[in-house]
Amino acid sequence: MLIELLAAAGEAAPQNSFGFLEAMEQGGVIAWSIFGVLVIMSVGSFYILITKLLEQRKIFSEYKNVRGQFWRAGTLREGATKLDKNSAWRQLVDDGLAAEDAHSKMTDSLEAHDWLHGSLARSEASINSKLAGGLPFLATVGATAPFVGLLGTVIGIYRALINIGIAGSASIDKVAGPVGEALIMTAIGLLVAVPAVLAYNWLQSRNKRIAELLSGFSTDILANINSKGAVKPAVLTKTSTQQAGKAAATAPATKPVAGTTTTTKR
Repeated sequence: MLIELLAAAGEAAPQNSFGFLEAMEQGGVIAWSIFGVLVIMSVGSFYILITKLLEQRKIFSEYKNVRGQFWRAGTLREGATKLDKNSAWRQLVDDGLAAEDAHSKMTDSLEAHDWLHGSLARSEASINSKLAGGLPFLATVGATAPFVGLLGTVIGIYRALINIGIAGSASIDKVAGPVGEALIMTAIGLLVAVPAVLAYNWLQSRNKRIAELLSGFSTDILANINSKGAVKPAVLTKTSTQQAGKAAATAPATKPVAGTTTTTKR
């Protein structure tokens, strides 16, 4: 009995002929082609977002090791062994050491300094260029995806007008499919473009922060090489910070000098 009731309810339920697949099938090859392009844009955007985010997180995590371990070494060559061979920080150190070796072969000290500075700047620029890879794709998707969706919208409206002309009346069954296809393409275009723009701006801001850290690290390496290892940045650790706080807390308070009074001007 229950099976018969369910079968009767299924037969009585109205069939929806204006869904997503129905609208895309009515659009034909053009609609599916535009939808495929938008899907490729979306997949590519999320792939770049994930891969670049992992690269940035690796650089930020390695920077903690640079501040805590690298500058505690006696020399740059010794400190380089504490860094990952494939890290951006190790690349800067290796390029700096290579430039230092070439530095001794130059006779003019000014030109040698310019060579050393230029070598570090070139290494820094190559790292920033690698981090920026893929971001133009995000910018392109954010700028063009709405227009790709708009192309599907225009084609859907055009098909709706053709159906109206053929039927001689604007009945809902003639225009629902093409208009639905047009609205779907507009929505998909926006759904693809908005995440790409947000990802581009977020990754770009994080790259700027990394560029600032690389620039500071490059300056420290240059100063260390020119001073023959005498100049190093101050390294603050959690232990030293806690000891400084305890020393400040246990320091005796300054007592007022006897016999002095405070006067207030009226």
